[in-house]
Amino acid sequence: MSDHSTTSHNKAVTDFLAEAEEIVEQLGSELADLSDMAEGGDFNPDILNSIFRGAHSLKGLAGMFGFNDISELAHNLENLLDWLRLGKIPLSQQLMPVLFDSHELMTSLVRTLSEGNTASRSAEIAACVARINDCLAPPEKAAGVSPLESLGLSENVLGALTEYEEHRLLDNIAKGRSIFTVHTSFDLETFDQELSAVTDLLKSTGEVISTLPSVGGNLETHIDFEILFGSTRPLNDLKSIVEGDAVTVTQLGSGLKAGSIQAAADLPDSRIPAPSSNPDLPVATASQPPTPQSTVPASSSDEAALSAKSMSRTVRVDIGKLDELMNIVGELVLAHSTIAGVTSKMRNEGFSRMAIELGKAAKGLERKLTDLQKGVMEIRMIPVGQLYEKMSRIVRKISREQGKKVELKFFGADTELDKLIVEDISDPMMHIIRNAIDHGIESREVRLANGKDEKGTIRISSFQKGNHVVIEVEDDGNGIDVEKVKNKALQKSLVSDISSVSDREAIDFLFLPGFSTADKVSEVSGRGVGMDVVRNNIAAISGMVDIETSKGKGSRFIITLPITLAIIKALIISCSGRTYALPITSVLESLLMTDQDIKTIERKEVVQLRESTLPLLRLERYFDISRSTEHPAEFYVVVVGVAEKRLGIVVDNLLGQQDIVIKPLGDAFKKFRGISGAADLGDQRTIIVLDVGGIVNEAMRTGN
Repeated sequence: MSDHSTTSHNKAVTDFLAEAEEIVEQLGSELADLSDMAEGGDFNPDILNSIFRGAHSLKGLAGMFGFNDISELAHNLENLLDWLRLGKIPLSQQLMPVLFDSHELMTSLVRTLSEGNTASRSAEIAACVARINDCLAPPEKAAGVSPLESLGLSENVLGALTEYEEHRLLDNIAKGRSIFTVHTSFDLETFDQELSAVTDLLKSTGEVISTLPSVGGNLETHIDFEILFGSTRPLNDLKSIVEGDAVTVTQLGSGLKAGSIQAAADLPDSRIPAPSSNPDLPVATASQPPTPQSTVPASSSDEAALSAKSMSRTVRVDIGKLDELMNIVGELVLAHSTIAGVTSKMRNEGFSRMAIELGKAAKGLERKLTDLQKGVMEIRMIPVGQLYEKMSRIVRKISREQGKKVELKFFGADTELDKLIVEDISDPMMHIIRNAIDHGIESREVRLANGKDEKGTIRISSFQKGNHVVIEVEDDGNGIDVEKVKNKALQKSLVSDISSVSDREAIDFLFLPGFSTADKVSEVSGRGVGMDVVRNNIAAISGMVDIETSKGKGSRFIITLPITLAIIKALIISCSGRTYALPITSVLESLLMTDQDIKTIERKEVVQLRESTLPLLRLERYFDISRSTEHPAEFYVVVVGVAEKRLGIVVDNLLGQQDIVIKPLGDAFKKFRGISGAADLGDQRTIIVLDVGGIVNEAMRTGN
């Protein structure tokens, strides 16, 4: 493939993914809603129509860019959804696995495309299409008189109804709802807003089945519509809710002839088209009123409709471009630090007037840089709710596989995090939730025997706490058997005497590689499976994870994360002749101490801090650095904290605060604990940025 062809293909993939990812995400969320409706025995046709539109859009988009495998699967899924929305097959719990599995394969195909994998998956697609086709049994025609005849609808009306509208009419009758016609007559200049308001009002009390144009008294100034509407509400209630000067309600049935409803064919002129079966057009003909050009002047809304301006004010931006922009801002921050340093030197060397002018300019630059930095960071922030939607699909899939009923509750969906942090936290969250369903939530029989609701609950909540965001995943299952964890640790020779192991220390064993309490290891069994990966992945983004549990009542996983990893304020420290950066968000205070202030308890160094004992960590011992100079008589203890954990880091000196941009160190440094990246100080020096969460976890576990 030539360079030009490769570039064109890559651009096609990029352009396709920009739209496809959003469609697939929306499909997953709406399929989850549809599953709830299937379980309840009723559903909102608007949801089903939206899913149908999503599959249709994805089919067209994939076809346009030449991704035929995705287009083929979307086409077959669209057929199944069309049969479902037309009532040719029933919505049932048996059908939902086919829809979920089709969506999962669709998501996988899109993801594979984004990763550049070109391996053929035709066998998977063929198998999925075969399952879809198995669901498409031809509908059986019911014998006897159609229920529509009892409504007294005219032949013109019946002829104007689409197949979908006829199905919705029959479905409303089958569910015992009364059928009404709502006649409206609105001024040509305002009919669209007024008709929309009436439709929204009707939707709050029932289902709008069809909107048909009607012949009114004055075609020159008004346009009339008849709305077919199904509801369980009595006629008098509907009259009190929607009737007015321009709106009247009539109930159909009992031999009543709805002769006042006229289809488009009855109109004196053919400018109004028949209603479309396309669910994208809920109100037929509303965009093309029968307005003679000679009598109605063009309104401002008409001019707006002819404008070439885009209606959307949203621009999709590749996160890589934002990273590059953030790097540039970081370089500017470093340049400002250099200018501020030069200003200080000039003042010390007697250039006071020039130093003052330069200092003022530096202050102005600092204010503008702060605004720029804040603006770029806000662009990177996205609501955690986007992560919730992915977790919802995982819960439904795993609970279905496990044969368990699980309800998912979300809180704090509008809490914002950096886009990259949301991406990096997705896999750890998935591990936690899979384990909660598999090992935490009991089977239906066990829950009922224990006096619990047969349906388990997983509660995901997020909230901002200072400069961090806390995400909690809580289940109401059987909790963690701490004694079983201790015995397992004894079997693995992790401890020699479990009597000295506290519950908190026992729970920390779950984060060790390969540690599991499961008697039989499966893909997700055992509360500890994958927990070491969870902790490492969260530590890689300067976060921490903790567990609270109560036997028989459930467990809570508490994940504490920084809001962003882009530009941060850091405390610059020195130890054994080396310079490090500590993220200021984790620094609580600093203390000047001597060796006499340090006590030793159970071979661990501590200091007394007000009413509590603070464990200490000497940075040179942690990184195994040999000292080239003697330990100073006076030194600093920097008190750091993440979540509820506190630690004092012993350092030689504090060099001040500075804005830094954390740069990744690459895979070669992943094995080094306590390091989150590197940063430039602006004077040609590169220093290590400490991972406070990782250091605290390691220190609490080993006692170093």
